[in-house]
Amino acid sequence: MIITVVGTGYVGLVTGTCFANAGNQVTCLDINPKKLQTLRSGEAPFFEPGLSELMTRSIDAGRLIFTDDKSEAYDNPDVIFICVGTPTGEDNRCDISFVTAVADDISTALGTMPNPPVVVVKSTVPVGTTQQIAQRIQGDFYIANNPEFLREGSAIDDFLRPDRVVCGVEDDIATKVLTQLYAPFVGQGRPLLFFDIQSSEMVKYASNAMLACKISFINEIASLCERNGADIDNVRTGMCADSRIGTEFFRPGLGYGGSCFPKDTLAVMEMGEDAGAPCLVNTAVHDINQRQRNWFANRIIKHFDNDLRGKKIAIWGLAFKPRTDDVRDAPSIDIAKTLLQAGAEISGFDPEAAENFSTAVPEVQIEKDMYKAAENADALIICTEWSEFSSPDFSKLQNVLNKPLIFDGRNLYSRDTMRNLGFTYYSVGRPTVENSPVPAQSS
Repeated sequence: MIITVVGTGYVGLVTGTCFANAGNQVTCLDINPKKLQTLRSGEAPFFEPGLSELMTRSIDAGRLIFTDDKSEAYDNPDVIFICVGTPTGEDNRCDISFVTAVADDISTALGTMPNPPVVVVKSTVPVGTTQQIAQRIQGDFYIANNPEFLREGSAIDDFLRPDRVVCGVEDDIATKVLTQLYAPFVGQGRPLLFFDIQSSEMVKYASNAMLACKISFINEIASLCERNGADIDNVRTGMCADSRIGTEFFRPGLGYGGSCFPKDTLAVMEMGEDAGAPCLVNTAVHDINQRQRNWFANRIIKHFDNDLRGKKIAIWGLAFKPRTDDVRDAPSIDIAKTLLQAGAEISGFDPEAAENFSTAVPEVQIEKDMYKAAENADALIICTEWSEFSSPDFSKLQNVLNKPLIFDGRNLYSRDTMRNLGFTYYSVGRPTVENSPVPAQSS
């Protein structure tokens, strides 16, 4: 099948690469010449495990092409996937201007296409947008919606072995084309679901809103645990023994970040306002998420008697989650900015996200080694649960830190371990370990 993917951001590039890897002829359209040069070399412009290898394989086989030539991209596609961004604007509303611009380009190009294509809106858009796009495009085509459910850090596996594929259609042609296109990826318990277009659009938002809700809920319970002397680890274990509750997205921490949950929660709130049915749960989820990072930063400031002047604070983990270089709406950014305003000097380390974080918060000194970042620091903060942070050399860490003090936003370590090693250890939803360094044994 001949496929055009418009937009080579996270969703577009993964989508185009995986379809090409399945044997389709894919052309990815983007208007950024510098980015295109990187893509044509087989290099992804962001960190995603396994993506560059799949890109190179399909580029070498001639199945994956990158272009900024619209006439080439819209020459004769069977399917056009719209995968451009829908960022949150300054008014906290979803900006669909990039989607409508693509719709106008498609409308212009339809007159030269020998056959009507299936136009698939894969960008995350408020309910009703796909139908607006269909009304905007002039010519012969078929419309569909196909939300993405890709997790950064495991996007390739999510695409190749999805939990489900959701499609919104209104005719048999689009159903047939999408059935053929997704045949290599579904089956064996992985369903291909066809709904009306509005329900398809809503599935994406409802799914992300539910996951965001679970994160904010467990963080709210963690807050109660701290104030009442309970341990969130024990509470969570007792809760998750109930099969109706489950364990996924149910760990206390610094809250959610990234490009999806914050944006989609705000979009649900927007849809509720527009429909005259305020989404009170989602509003609370958003407020709790913002409160979580503010609370964490303020407890650090409070520990130092509200004065961070002359204090150096180290941060391990700058990306919003492990296995990505994405720092969009990362808790580390808000925490770092709050501590900087309080007078602290900050150093940071992240295996992949250092460059992106430096753009967002240039005042932070970035180090290429995790222990170098902690050197002469008065405290260490853990913002992202990268695997290399799970079992550090605690003896070395004690030697480089000015004080054995850790603020763990991801609950990586056992409280007993921290107590035995002599660390003062703050975590989320668990009693604080207040300790002094273990004295050296006399010979």
